[in-house]
Amino acid sequence: MRHIVSAACGAVLLLSAPVMAQSTEGVVVELYTSQGCASCPPADAFLAELAVHDEVIPLALHVDYWDYIGWTDSFAQAAFTERQKMYARAVKSRMIYTPQMIVGGVDRVEGNTPDAVVNLIGKHKALDRSVEVTLERQGDRVVIRAVADRPLSQAAEVQLVRYTPEAEVTIERGENAGRVVTYHNIVTEWTKLADWPGVAPLEIEAEAPGDAPVVVIVQEPGPAAVLAAARLR
Repeated sequence: MRHIVSAACGAVLLLSAPVMAQSTEGVVVELYTSQGCASCPPADAFLAELAVHDEVIPLALHVDYWDYIGWTDSFAQAAFTERQKMYARAVKSRMIYTPQMIVGGVDRVEGNTPDAVVNLIGKHKALDRSVEVTLERQGDRVVIRAVADRPLSQAAEVQLVRYTPEAEVTIERGENAGRVVTYHNIVTEWTKLADWPGVAPLEIEAEAPGDAPVVVIVQEPGPAAVLAAARLR
């Protein structure tokens, strides 16, 4: 599948190598997945390809609604299932799916369709962003700064995300029984820190102990459009 991503990326966007010394902004891609879902491994593999690019912030949120078929996803959190349901309610949908990718908080892609996702990443990269967010580590804390070049139409949610870059799982039961899958960018924490009116510049601090990457997402409530997102690896 790597050749698909490389060709598609070459057509619509340039994805740079990771920059380690400072926070970088990127397009948020949320993958809703499960270890118990037979259709999910190709999407998990595609997320791994996105994970090497600094201009994309791919995040794997493991849901728990597949656990009933015989295998409990070791990364699943009920809060991630609820977040996916909130996205569905925001567009008046009764259905949620795995795999599903949500790009920039607004564009939904059901199933494993790398070309569609890469094209949407290109679309979001080309948007005229009115919000800039930067992060700075200070010991076990992170300083979050955001500025809007024009007042926001409504207060935005400032959210802190932590993730595990990579983990291998041997799946013993369920639809993927017998498979060994390497997962990437596995979300372990998703916390709302503040509501930001978006008039005066924002500067807040948050606890961020350990070496896990830190992502901050400024997003319209709903959840809806991601106004800005930055990451410290």
